[in-house]
Amino acid sequence: MSDVAKLAGVGTMTVSRVLNGSAPVNEGTKARVYQAIKRLSYQPNPVARSLRQAKSNSIGIIVPNFYDPFFATCAHAISLVAKQHHYSVNVSTSDEDAGIEFTEANLMVLNHVEGLAVIPAAIGKSSFDRPEFHSTHIVTLDRPIRGQRFNSVLVENQQGAIEAVKHLIDHGHKRICCLGLSNKVYTIRARHEGYKKAMMRFNLIPDQYFGGVTEEATRVLIQKAMSGRKKPTAFFVSNNFVMRHALHAFSKLNIRIPDDIALIGFDDWEMADIFVPAITVVRQPSHELGRVAAELLFARLEHKEVSLSGQQIVMPVELVIRQSCGCNRRGPARAVPGN
Repeated sequence: MSDVAKLAGVGTMTVSRVLNGSAPVNEGTKARVYQAIKRLSYQPNPVARSLRQAKSNSIGIIVPNFYDPFFATCAHAISLVAKQHHYSVNVSTSDEDAGIEFTEANLMVLNHVEGLAVIPAAIGKSSFDRPEFHSTHIVTLDRPIRGQRFNSVLVENQQGAIEAVKHLIDHGHKRICCLGLSNKVYTIRARHEGYKKAMMRFNLIPDQYFGGVTEEATRVLIQKAMSGRKKPTAFFVSNNFVMRHALHAFSKLNIRIPDDIALIGFDDWEMADIFVPAITVVRQPSHELGRVAAELLFARLEHKEVSLSGQQIVMPVELVIRQSCGCNRRGPARAVPGN
C-alpha cells in the first residue's frame, strides 16, 4: 500500500479510503491511485484486512469424511450459499473423531473464520461448549449437539425408517433384518428406533446387525443373518455407505434381489436408480439440508440476533419406490412429513 501511495503521490490513508470507500476522495486522486495499483499489480491482503476489521468473510465446514456422498453434497450446498454471501470457505474432515474435530475447528477459529457449519463426529464428546468457541457462531446439521446456542438442521430419520419398514410389511414380509454401521451414530440410532417401532407395531420380532464398516464385515453380517433357521426375507439398510457394501455382498453370495430378499435403504445415491433392480430408498434432502443450515448460520452472522439461536429444524424425507422392494413398476415418491 505504501508503494501505491508513493507512486500516486498520496498518503497511505488516501489509498485505504479509495480501496474501502470509507471516505470521499476526488476523482483525479482516485484515478492516480487506481493507475498506480494497476502498474504495481497490487492486491489487498485479506488476512491483514481481517485482522484490522476482525472480520474475515470466511466460514468453516467440518464433515466426518468425503467417502459418503451425502456429506460431500451437504458441504457443497453450504459452500454455494457462502459464495452468494461473498464468503470463502475452509473445509476439513473429522474422520468421525471428536478430538480431530476440535483440532480442526480450533485451527479455523484461530484463522478468524466467523462461523462454523458442522456435521458432528460420532466418536467422542463434542468440544464446542469450550471457551475457544464461545464467540463463534455454530450450526450443526444431520446430527445435533447439546447446547441452547447451537442451531441444528435434521431430517425425520425415525419416521422415514417406519415408512420403509411398513412398506416391506405391506408386501407380506414378517422377517425383516436391519443392517447398519454403528448404533452410536445419532442418525443410525434414530433409524433403528423407527425400524423397531414399525416391527413391534405389527407384533414382529426385530433382528438387527451393526458394524458394516467394510465390504467384508458387511458380508459376514449378512451371512450371519441368513444362517439362522428363520432367514430374513427382507433387509432394511440404514444408510447408503452400508448399502454399497451390502450390494457387493449380495452379489458374491448369489442372493437375488428381490427374488430371494427384498431390499430398502435409507439414503438415495447417484446410481441407485440404474441398478437392476433399481433400489428403493428413503431419500433425504441432502442439498436442502446444507442450504438451510448455511442460511441459518448467515442469519446469525448478519443479524446477530439472540432469538435466532437454539433453533432446530426437522426436514421431511420421502420414500422413493423402485423395484428392489418387490414392486413391479416404478412408483411415485411418497413424502414423509416431519414433526
